[in-house]
Amino acid sequence: MNLVEDKRIDAIMGMLLRTGVLLAAAIVLIGGIVFLVRHRAPVTNYRVFHGEPAELRTLHGIFHEAAAWHGQGLIQLGLLLLIATPVARVAFSVGAFSYERDWTYVAVTLFVLAILMYSLFSGHG
Repeated sequence: MNLVEDKRIDAIMGMLLRTGVLLAAAIVLIGGIVFLVRHRAPVTNYRVFHGEPAELRTLHGIFHEAAAWHGQGLIQLGLLLLIATPVARVAFSVGAFSYERDWTYVAVTLFVLAILMYSLFSGHG
């Protein structure tokens, strides 16, 4: 692989990371604005912990709430996108290393991707 192709891959990877973070921030900001407009002055009881509502604990629920323009759903969607951004970077790296035919790095990156996927979808901790 030559220097031009390396720079091109680096530029694509940088664009992927910037786009993911900026898009996630924009969605969280919009969700925060929607939430604050609809819930002007909520009274918060800090003595009792209230977790996320059940509809915001699954991917389907988050997408449904975000599609309905509910503030909390949009915020959760933005946070999911923020989590997905580095995972997408690792997945892109697998493709880039495959393109370069650097099989050692492909194997290591696939191992890292497997660990990420396991940690995200296993339901442990």
